[in-house]
This record gives sequence, structure tokens and C-alpha cells, in this order.
Amino acid sequence: MSQVSGQGTIWNLPNYAGELITADAEATPFFTMMGGLTGGGMQTQNFEFPTASQYDYPSAAQPDIDETDSLTAPTATEFVRTQEKNVTQIFQEAINLSYVKQSNPARLSGINTQGAVNNVQDELDFQVATMLKKIARDIEYTFLNGSYQISTAANVSNLSRGMFTLLSGTATEVDASSATLSKALIQSMLKAMADAGARFENMVLLVSAFDKQNISDIYGFEPTSRNVGGLDIQQIVTDFANVGVVWDRFIPAGKVLLADMNYVAPVFQPVPGKGNFFEEPLSKAGASEDLQIFGQIGLDHGPSFVHGSIINLATS
Repeated sequence: MSQVSGQGTIWNLPNYAGELITADAEATPFFTMMGGLTGGGMQTQNFEFPTASQYDYPSAAQPDIDETDSLTAPTATEFVRTQEKNVTQIFQEAINLSYVKQSNPARLSGINTQGAVNNVQDELDFQVATMLKKIARDIEYTFLNGSYQISTAANVSNLSRGMFTLLSGTATEVDASSATLSKALIQSMLKAMADAGARFENMVLLVSAFDKQNISDIYGFEPTSRNVGGLDIQQIVTDFANVGVVWDRFIPAGKVLLADMNYVAPVFQPVPGKGNFFEEPLSKAGASEDLQIFGQIGLDHGPSFVHGSIINLATS
């Protein structure tokens, strides 16, 4: 059981000795590269915010204007701009710990060897710190995989669009059709991005564990040393940019994301007088510590054409 629903007591939150550790992912590379929960980011006072305002040129062509034509001005034309947008969404968690639970840190469950010490000395601090990591995990997942929804009433949630949703069906999304990640697929994505107008300013390729190994196989070469083996490709040189390679456990199997980090940022929506992602007490009903953590955040993902993705890759 990873969580207890409702109030935490001495009976459903046992204390143990031993090293405190989790097998679940705590690293959030994509969100961390933007600054994380404590990063600067941007702020908004409207849950709906712009991510880009785009305009297009007509296809380049050679004008064919003779002297007679030039005596009359051509028909006027103007460039129309469009706006792309995203939304902030609510992240909210509550913690409720009984006073009895908090006042019994020396009562241990499990193996009680002489000299054993509870691995959590302050239950409230542990629960708050772990809840903040849970929120960061949820943000990482949302920024990568989140679907989009705009609130139209109090009972309709805002949902922030993630990167894979942004790229779905666009010119810079490459369908691998169940093929294994290859240099040809990566080049196809890069060419699609170049054709679409990508700037290639600060490129990072986010991959699953399986495709991190594939990247080393694709771009690796034998080291010069004869007593050291192995490869860990962290940057690849391409025709358009040097690309950092980052393993992210929240990248779904069968997908890779190539993001221009100069065009992504978290957008915070603070509550006046409280800030954002703040901890505050809730009204008491008895002998317990009741609090909530509340924040509103969304992803400014920039225009889709500066990013790329490959989907439907082989996963084994």
C-alpha cells in the first residue's frame, strides 16, 4: 500500500528502522530543466495564457512584374496572426496526521533490534516533503503527456496540454510504425522539424530507458582505452544542432521527445497573499494536524514546429 486514504494514525502509518528508499521515480528531468517548483518560470493572473502568436508567409516565388504592371499598384495583402494557448490547472493534496501518531516516533513496527531508530523522526515533515515530490511527479507526467481541456464551469477542470498532445498529428510527429529507434528515424524527425521551421536553439532528446540504450548503440563507437568499456551517449551531433540526451522515466514506452528548451516554461498562477504551491492549515475537527498543499501551474510549450517526436516505436 503506497498511500493511506483519510487520516494518518499510529496504526495505519507504522514506523520502521532501516534505510528509507523508494523504487518509484523521483527525478523529474523535463520539469527540473525548467526550474521545477522553486524555479522562476512565468506567472499569470488568467488560467488561460498564450503560448505563441503565429503568422505564415506564402510560398516564395519569383515576381513577374513588367513596366506596364508597375504603373498600377498591386492588390493589397496583409498577414494574419493566430494565437495558440494553454491553461494552468490545479494540483491539490491534503495531509491529516493525528497528534498521537506524531507523538510516537519511538514506537517501531517490524524488526526491533536493539539500538534500532525510526527512519522518520518528524512524520509531518516527511509527509509534506514526500507530497511535494508526488506533485512534482504529477507535473512532469502532465507536462509530457497531459491532455487539454479548458474549464467552462466550476465543475469542469482545466487540464494543461502536454508535449505529446501538442505534437499529435503535426508535421513534426514521426510515426515509427513499430520499428526500433534508428538513426534514420531520428534524421526523419530532424528533417521534418527543419522543413517546418524549427530553430534548433537548445535541443534535448528525452527518451525511455530502452531507447536510451538504443541511442548508445546507434551513436556509440569504440573507446580508445583498452581497459575501459561501455558507452553513455549524453549528446549527439546532428546536421542542425547538438542534441542533449536525457533519460526520463515519465516518457512513455514507444515514444521519444525532442524539445527545444528555449521555448518551454512553467506558468504559475499564484493566489494573492499566499503565493503558489503553498502549505496552509485546514480547520480542525479534533486532535490532528490538518493541512493542504495547493498550486496552479500550466505548461507554456511554445509553437509545435520547434519540437519533434517519434511515436509507435518498438518497446523491446
